[in-house]
Amino acid sequence: MSSAAPTAPDAAPDQAVRLADPVERASGAVRLRTAVRHHRTDLLVALAWMALAGWLTHGLWPDPGGRTLALNPEDQTLYEWFLAVDARALLGDFHLLTDRLNAPDGVNLMANTTIIALGVLCAPVTLLFGAPTSFALLAAANLAGTALAWYLLFQRTMRVRRLAAAVGGGLCGFGPGMVSQTNSHLHMTAQWLVPVIVWLVVRLLRASDPGEGRGRPAGPDRRRMISSAAGLAVAVTAQVFIGEEVLFLSAVTLLVMAIAYALTDRNLTRRALPGFAGGLAIAAGLAMLVLGYPLWFQFAGPQGVADGMFSPAYFSADLSSWWAVSPLSVAGSDQASRLTTGPAEYNTFLGWPLLLVTAVCAIWAGRRRLVLACVAAALVMGALSLGPEVVLGGTRTALPGPYALLAGLPVVDGALPMRFGLALLPIVATVLTLAVDRALGSTGRARRLVPLAVVAALLPIFPTPLPTAGRPALPEFVTGGHWRQCVEPGGVLVPVPLPTPKEPWPMRWAAAADAGFGLPEGFFIGPYGRGGTAAMGTFKQPTSALLADVARRGDQPAIGDEQRRQAAKDADFWGASCVALTDDAPHAASLKATLEQLYGPATRIADAWTWKV
Repeated sequence: MSSAAPTAPDAAPDQAVRLADPVERASGAVRLRTAVRHHRTDLLVALAWMALAGWLTHGLWPDPGGRTLALNPEDQTLYEWFLAVDARALLGDFHLLTDRLNAPDGVNLMANTTIIALGVLCAPVTLLFGAPTSFALLAAANLAGTALAWYLLFQRTMRVRRLAAAVGGGLCGFGPGMVSQTNSHLHMTAQWLVPVIVWLVVRLLRASDPGEGRGRPAGPDRRRMISSAAGLAVAVTAQVFIGEEVLFLSAVTLLVMAIAYALTDRNLTRRALPGFAGGLAIAAGLAMLVLGYPLWFQFAGPQGVADGMFSPAYFSADLSSWWAVSPLSVAGSDQASRLTTGPAEYNTFLGWPLLLVTAVCAIWAGRRRLVLACVAAALVMGALSLGPEVVLGGTRTALPGPYALLAGLPVVDGALPMRFGLALLPIVATVLTLAVDRALGSTGRARRLVPLAVVAALLPIFPTPLPTAGRPALPEFVTGGHWRQCVEPGGVLVPVPLPTPKEPWPMRWAAAADAGFGLPEGFFIGPYGRGGTAAMGTFKQPTSALLADVARRGDQPAIGDEQRRQAAKDADFWGASCVALTDDAPHAASLKATLEQLYGPATRIADAWTWKV
């Protein structure tokens, strides 16, 4: 009977296939449920941070295009323009020297904090929903993503308990400096690749150690060394196109920690240094294959700058700010804001409770090499944040700060001293994470006392929602696409008044039009300082200066043939096709009368007066 009976597949092959599909789907669902169950705590932590990030930025979400971060709306306008320009990569229209601002010279994107990688990543969102939506999304995602990345590093590389890792990750992602920098400094808050870089450095070090490895004979693990070096090259390259300053600060911190660690474990140094140095050299070589041209373009290319434009003495951390609490924290006071340059730079406002508890935890943790390396890095980075001259309570003490040793060095002088303080968030978080993990593994009073002390120190700096405000609606001339009747896509439109670093609002026009047209002048960094050094913005042409004066005062200047010739000359210099004045411009009537004397009768398009030039 068995020889005559057909097997099931031979008898009904279609039925076998139909039965296999549900089985595969069922097994896939089982694997998914198992993975969710296994990582349930991690998922809950991630969701909690996403909710916290959304709450901190919730003022933007009802209407991203109609809301702005009240403490730094100028930089938000700049970053929305960056996102619009970066999104054009999806349309095949992207260059490191963009002609969509500062016509006719353009803007070197590498010399500006353009977050190119994030802009390209968010290009679909920008093109579908607008640059303000991408900005709001990144403002929240950077906070939650940074916290999650550090949480995973602490848990999986340092092998600490999830609660301890959550404490450290939360401080890294939502510490005072991170929340403060969220006021429009997206290039400073996009730190979620930093833990990846740290992990790859640690992985390279472990692979370079010729000691006995898991399941392998003694000797360096060359495969892991090569893969770590290659991964490090990719991560560093990506971070350059997200935020070079964050990469620089991370590199300095890791260098100090590596030196301190090497001095405390000389056996490991002797064993691993040759392979580790070789791996770093490979990573640097691979990264430079991609970064060589962009970095050359940044420093020596068209519109490039090779120096920093900000004064280290002005952007130095006040020593007393370290034990003050950020005004953007629950226990903060607005009076503390006088200790820094602005609400986006509360980088050092950790508060005395956190400093005290961190110091105690570092002592209690004992002579662990990682703790000693963290202490060394904290002291160095904290000292560098004080700038070339120590300031205490707003008073210059005439005491030289360690930063004076670095002042004037190429590249280094582009980093603001006070931002060295940002490096202390992950350093302090590492110390607290190790202390909480050790306490949770103990059986004495420390099991409860240490976590309670850490929580008590973190509560005063718990962040509050970022202040937001409404902003004027964009003109129908722009949002309705009517600008195309005035200037061809890719051409130059002259908004009146023209954008400046202090009043960049017309750049919102270009962002709303997906950077479909160029603008003269604007808000950017270019080589317009003395001797070609870095400066904010460019020189105003005589006509733009005249129009800016009318917008400021409301007076109507006397216009003669000389002014008309200059207006034509300036329009020709900009390569402009059209001049546009919308109804919401300051002193619009005076500006319209002045423009009519300069360029003749106006043409009404939607809610704008326009002049073909």
